[in-house]
Amino acid sequence: MSVIKPEQRDVLLVIDVQNDFCPGGALEVPRGDEVVPAINDLITRFDHVVLTQDWHPQGHSSFASVHPGKNPFSEVSMDYGPQTLWPDHCIQGSSGADFHDGMSWSKAEMVIRKGFRSGIDSYSAFFENDKTTPTGLTGYLRERGFTRVFCAGLAFDFCVRYSAEDAKRQRFETFVIEDACRAIDMQGSAAATRDSFSALGIDLINSTVVR
Repeated sequence: MSVIKPEQRDVLLVIDVQNDFCPGGALEVPRGDEVVPAINDLITRFDHVVLTQDWHPQGHSSFASVHPGKNPFSEVSMDYGPQTLWPDHCIQGSSGADFHDGMSWSKAEMVIRKGFRSGIDSYSAFFENDKTTPTGLTGYLRERGFTRVFCAGLAFDFCVRYSAEDAKRQRFETFVIEDACRAIDMQGSAAATRDSFSALGIDLINSTVVR
């Protein structure tokens, strides 16, 4: 792919680079901390940066601990559809919910907190997992005139995937910067994510082309 020069209509969307998703965290994404240098470099190249932050209350419905007899990474049926159950993670106000110490995030113009409704999980930066309850990000981006969204962060095959898919469905030109992401890769979920991106016309790029 040819070089992409970030412009005023572009926004870098940095997804869930939080302690609990990095090595030693409650829901560790393998090598999750490796995204930090690439993301810091990208932040210097974009004039506009938005962050997302997983922000769960204690006893969130997506936690395996509130479903007797269920283990983390098993699945249950919720009112809005199937839900993977997770270890307790990114609890509001905890150190696990903090952004990774090495990330230079202070340039961000907005932080979207998601997953704060106790009865529904939220992977996407744009919608809760019912796919209808909005976070407000679409309106914010449109009112500010952004047309291209560049996604990076954790995890490639969950929150990055759902955010990128929703960005595309909301008619933003959408890119995923693959070397600035890491995957959980449950049962082939990373490959399925790449297939989905290809079908939707979401471009997978390397950070080296953004300059």
